[in-house]
Amino acid sequence: MVHLKDDERLDYLLAENLRIIQSPSVFAFSLDAVLLARFVYVPIQRGNIIDLCSGNGVIPLFLSTRSKGNIIGVEIQERLYDMAIRSFEYNGLGQRLQMIHGDIKEIAQQVGYNKYDVVTCNPPYFPTPSEDEMNKNKHFAYARHEILCTLEDAIRVSSQVVKQGGKVAFVHRSGRMMDIVTMMRQYRLEPKRIQFVYPKAGKEANTILVEAIKDGNPDLKILPPLIVYNENNEYTSEIREILYGKE
Repeated sequence: MVHLKDDERLDYLLAENLRIIQSPSVFAFSLDAVLLARFVYVPIQRGNIIDLCSGNGVIPLFLSTRSKGNIIGVEIQERLYDMAIRSFEYNGLGQRLQMIHGDIKEIAQQVGYNKYDVVTCNPPYFPTPSEDEMNKNKHFAYARHEILCTLEDAIRVSSQVVKQGGKVAFVHRSGRMMDIVTMMRQYRLEPKRIQFVYPKAGKEANTILVEAIKDGNPDLKILPPLIVYNENNEYTSEIREILYGKE
Protein backbone atom coordinates (compact mmCIF):
# COMPACT_ATOMS: atom_id res chain seq x y z
CA MET A 1 0.00 0.00 0.00
CA VAL A 2 1.07 3.58 -0.59
CA HIS A 3 -0.26 6.73 1.04
CA LEU A 4 -1.11 9.32 -1.64
CA LYS A 5 -1.55 12.95 -0.59
CA ASP A 6 -3.73 15.68 -2.12
CA ASP A 7 -3.71 15.37 -5.93
CA GLU A 8 -1.01 12.71 -6.16
CA ARG A 9 -1.24 9.69 -8.45
CA LEU A 10 0.79 6.50 -8.91
CA ASP A 11 2.28 6.26 -12.41
CA TYR A 12 4.06 3.36 -14.09
CA LEU A 13 7.70 3.44 -15.17
CA LEU A 14 6.74 1.00 -17.87
CA ALA A 15 9.99 -0.60 -19.03
CA GLU A 16 11.13 -1.10 -15.44
CA ASN A 17 7.86 -2.39 -13.94
CA LEU A 18 8.12 0.21 -11.18
CA ARG A 19 5.68 2.83 -9.94
CA ILE A 20 6.33 6.48 -9.07
CA ILE A 21 4.26 9.04 -7.16
CA GLN A 22 3.53 12.17 -9.21
CA SER A 23 1.32 15.22 -8.94
CA PRO A 24 0.13 17.78 -11.52
CA SER A 25 0.84 20.61 -9.08
CA VAL A 26 4.60 19.90 -8.92
CA PHE A 27 7.11 19.33 -11.70
CA ALA A 28 6.80 15.78 -13.07
CA PHE A 29 9.73 13.96 -14.62
CA SER A 30 10.30 14.25 -18.36
CA LEU A 31 11.85 12.17 -21.12
CA ASP A 32 15.17 13.92 -20.37
CA ALA A 33 15.44 12.15 -17.01
CA VAL A 34 14.73 8.78 -18.63
CA LEU A 35 17.37 9.38 -21.29
CA LEU A 36 19.99 10.39 -18.71
CA ALA A 37 19.31 7.27 -16.63
CA ARG A 38 19.84 5.11 -19.76
CA PHE A 39 22.85 7.05 -21.07
CA VAL A 40 25.09 7.10 -18.00
CA TYR A 41 27.54 4.31 -17.27
CA VAL A 42 26.78 2.61 -13.93
CA PRO A 43 28.59 -0.26 -12.19
CA ILE A 44 26.34 -3.32 -12.29
CA GLN A 45 27.27 -5.11 -9.07
CA ARG A 46 28.23 -2.48 -6.54
CA GLY A 47 29.29 1.13 -6.20
CA ASN A 48 28.04 4.41 -4.80
CA ILE A 49 25.83 6.57 -7.01
CA ILE A 50 24.44 10.03 -6.22
CA ASP A 51 21.78 11.92 -8.18
CA LEU A 52 21.69 15.71 -7.73
CA CYS A 53 18.52 17.79 -8.30
CA SER A 54 16.62 14.53 -7.91
CA GLY A 55 13.03 15.81 -8.00
CA ASN A 56 10.63 12.97 -7.22
CA GLY A 57 13.40 10.37 -7.43
CA VAL A 58 12.84 9.13 -10.96
CA ILE A 59 16.53 8.77 -11.87
CA PRO A 60 17.41 6.72 -8.75
CA LEU A 61 14.41 4.49 -9.54
CA PHE A 62 15.57 3.94 -13.12
CA LEU A 63 19.18 3.36 -12.05
CA SER A 64 18.07 0.78 -9.48
CA THR A 65 17.24 -1.54 -12.40
CA ARG A 66 20.75 -1.17 -13.88
CA SER A 67 22.92 -1.36 -10.76
CA LYS A 68 22.89 -3.22 -7.46
CA GLY A 69 24.84 -0.38 -5.85
CA ASN A 70 23.58 2.13 -3.30
CA ILE A 71 21.94 5.22 -4.75
CA ILE A 72 21.31 8.57 -3.04
CA GLY A 73 19.11 11.35 -4.38
CA VAL A 74 19.38 14.98 -3.26
CA GLU A 75 16.38 17.32 -3.53
CA ILE A 76 15.81 20.76 -2.02
CA GLN A 77 12.00 20.85 -2.39
CA GLU A 78 10.44 19.09 0.58
CA ARG A 79 7.32 17.93 -1.24
CA LEU A 80 9.29 16.25 -4.03
CA TYR A 81 11.67 14.71 -1.48
CA ASP A 82 8.71 13.25 0.40
CA MET A 83 7.18 11.85 -2.80
CA ALA A 84 10.50 10.18 -3.68
CA ILE A 85 10.82 8.54 -0.25
CA ARG A 86 7.33 7.04 -0.53
CA SER A 87 7.98 5.84 -4.11
CA PHE A 88 11.18 4.08 -3.00
CA GLU A 89 9.34 2.37 -0.16
CA TYR A 90 6.39 1.37 -2.37
CA ASN A 91 8.78 -0.35 -4.79
CA GLY A 92 10.59 -2.16 -1.95
CA LEU A 93 13.79 -0.21 -2.56
CA GLY A 94 13.99 1.72 0.71
CA GLN A 95 17.10 -0.19 1.82
CA ARG A 96 19.15 0.59 -1.28
CA LEU A 97 17.77 3.97 -2.38
CA GLN A 98 17.94 6.98 -0.07
CA MET A 99 16.91 10.61 -0.35
CA ILE A 100 18.48 13.65 1.29
CA HIS A 101 16.40 16.79 1.73
CA GLY A 102 18.94 19.55 1.22
CA ASP A 103 20.72 22.09 -0.95
CA ILE A 104 23.19 20.50 -3.37
CA LYS A 105 25.53 23.48 -2.92
CA GLU A 106 26.25 22.25 0.63
CA ILE A 107 25.87 18.51 0.10
CA ALA A 108 29.55 17.58 -0.16
CA GLN A 109 30.10 18.36 3.53
CA GLN A 110 27.21 16.02 4.37
CA VAL A 111 27.84 13.04 2.08
CA GLY A 112 31.62 13.28 1.73
CA TYR A 113 34.18 14.41 -0.82
CA ASN A 114 35.65 12.18 -3.57
CA LYS A 115 33.37 9.31 -2.57
CA TYR A 116 31.02 8.47 -5.44
CA ASP A 117 31.63 6.28 -8.47
CA VAL A 118 28.87 7.96 -10.48
CA VAL A 119 27.11 11.34 -10.25
CA THR A 120 24.03 12.17 -12.32
CA CYS A 121 22.25 15.51 -12.62
CA ASN A 122 19.23 16.87 -14.48
CA PRO A 123 19.56 20.50 -13.32
CA PRO A 124 17.28 23.50 -13.93
CA TYR A 125 17.78 24.54 -17.56
CA PHE A 126 16.97 28.23 -17.77
CA PRO A 127 18.45 31.43 -16.29
CA THR A 128 16.44 33.04 -13.51
CA PRO A 129 13.70 35.18 -15.07
CA SER A 130 12.42 38.49 -13.78
CA GLU A 131 9.78 38.43 -11.05
CA ASP A 132 7.07 39.17 -13.65
CA GLU A 133 8.10 36.29 -15.93
CA MET A 134 8.54 33.70 -13.17
CA ASN A 135 6.05 30.86 -12.93
CA LYS A 136 3.75 31.56 -10.00
CA ASN A 137 3.95 27.88 -9.03
CA LYS A 138 7.23 27.78 -7.08
CA HIS A 139 7.64 24.03 -7.69
CA PHE A 140 7.73 24.61 -11.46
CA ALA A 141 9.86 27.76 -11.14
CA TYR A 142 12.52 26.01 -9.04
CA ALA A 143 12.63 22.98 -11.32
CA ARG A 144 12.96 24.98 -14.55
CA HIS A 145 15.03 28.03 -13.59
CA GLU A 146 18.41 28.54 -11.93
CA ILE A 147 16.88 30.15 -8.85
CA LEU A 148 18.27 27.82 -6.18
CA CYS A 149 21.05 26.19 -8.20
CA THR A 150 23.02 27.25 -11.28
CA LEU A 151 24.67 25.01 -13.86
CA GLU A 152 28.04 25.93 -12.39
CA ASP A 153 26.85 24.99 -8.88
CA ALA A 154 25.81 21.56 -10.16
CA ILE A 155 29.08 20.94 -12.01
CA ARG A 156 31.25 22.17 -9.12
CA VAL A 157 29.45 19.97 -6.58
CA SER A 158 29.57 16.97 -8.92
CA SER A 159 33.35 17.33 -9.06
CA GLN A 160 33.53 17.61 -5.27
CA VAL A 161 31.67 14.38 -4.56
CA VAL A 162 32.89 12.12 -7.40
CA LYS A 163 35.99 9.95 -7.03
CA GLN A 164 39.04 10.48 -9.19
CA GLY A 165 38.29 8.40 -12.27
CA GLY A 166 34.57 8.43 -11.45
CA LYS A 167 31.89 9.44 -13.94
CA VAL A 168 29.61 12.49 -13.99
CA ALA A 169 26.64 12.64 -16.39
CA PHE A 170 24.36 15.58 -17.18
CA VAL A 171 21.34 16.18 -19.38
CA HIS A 172 20.68 19.75 -20.51
CA ARG A 173 19.61 21.93 -23.41
CA SER A 174 21.96 21.54 -26.38
CA GLY A 175 22.46 25.31 -26.54
CA ARG A 176 24.40 25.11 -23.26
CA MET A 177 26.95 22.63 -24.61
CA MET A 178 29.89 25.04 -24.55
CA ASP A 179 29.02 26.19 -21.03
CA ILE A 180 28.86 22.56 -19.87
CA VAL A 181 32.14 21.52 -21.51
CA THR A 182 33.99 24.67 -20.35
CA MET A 183 32.76 24.41 -16.77
CA MET A 184 33.40 20.67 -16.58
CA ARG A 185 37.02 21.20 -17.60
CA GLN A 186 37.32 24.07 -15.13
CA TYR A 187 36.32 21.64 -12.36
CA ARG A 188 38.56 18.73 -13.49
CA LEU A 189 35.81 16.83 -15.29
CA GLU A 190 36.90 15.74 -18.77
CA PRO A 191 33.97 15.20 -21.19
CA LYS A 192 34.28 11.72 -22.72
CA ARG A 193 30.86 10.95 -24.30
CA ILE A 194 28.30 13.30 -25.85
CA GLN A 195 24.97 12.42 -27.45
CA PHE A 196 22.60 14.88 -29.09
CA VAL A 197 18.84 14.32 -28.94
CA TYR A 198 16.68 15.55 -31.82
CA PRO A 199 12.88 15.98 -31.67
CA LYS A 200 12.63 14.73 -35.30
CA ALA A 201 14.95 13.88 -38.19
CA GLY A 202 15.95 17.08 -39.99
CA LYS A 203 15.33 19.27 -36.93
CA GLU A 204 17.94 20.92 -34.72
CA ALA A 205 19.00 19.10 -31.56
CA ASN A 206 17.30 20.40 -28.43
CA THR A 207 18.85 18.17 -25.74
CA ILE A 208 22.38 17.03 -24.95
CA LEU A 209 23.70 14.18 -22.81
CA VAL A 210 27.27 14.57 -21.54
CA GLU A 211 29.36 12.12 -19.52
CA ALA A 212 32.73 13.14 -18.07
CA ILE A 213 35.47 11.46 -16.05
CA LYS A 214 37.19 13.24 -13.19
CA ASP A 215 40.80 13.92 -14.20
CA GLY A 216 40.28 11.85 -17.36
CA ASN A 217 42.44 12.10 -20.49
CA PRO A 218 41.03 14.14 -23.40
CA ASP A 219 39.30 11.75 -25.82
CA LEU A 220 35.75 12.74 -26.68
CA LYS A 221 33.33 10.36 -28.40
CA ILE A 222 30.26 11.77 -30.17
CA LEU A 223 27.60 9.05 -30.08
CA PRO A 224 25.04 8.46 -32.85
CA PRO A 225 22.08 10.87 -32.68
CA LEU A 226 18.94 9.96 -30.78
CA ILE A 227 15.70 10.92 -32.53
CA VAL A 228 12.51 11.12 -30.46
CA TYR A 229 9.65 11.22 -33.03
CA ASN A 230 9.27 9.71 -36.50
CA GLU A 231 7.51 11.33 -39.47
CA ASN A 232 4.12 10.20 -38.07
CA ASN A 233 4.79 12.05 -34.78
CA GLU A 234 5.07 8.73 -32.96
CA TYR A 235 8.02 7.66 -30.82
CA THR A 236 10.85 6.08 -32.81
CA SER A 237 11.59 2.42 -32.13
CA GLU A 238 14.67 3.39 -30.09
CA ILE A 239 12.67 5.69 -27.80
CA ARG A 240 9.83 3.16 -27.52
CA GLU A 241 12.30 0.53 -26.35
CA ILE A 242 13.74 2.94 -23.74
CA LEU A 243 10.28 3.81 -22.42
CA TYR A 244 8.44 0.50 -22.73
CA GLY A 245 11.11 -2.20 -23.03
CA LYS A 246 11.73 -4.55 -25.95
CA GLU A 247 8.56 -5.54 -27.79
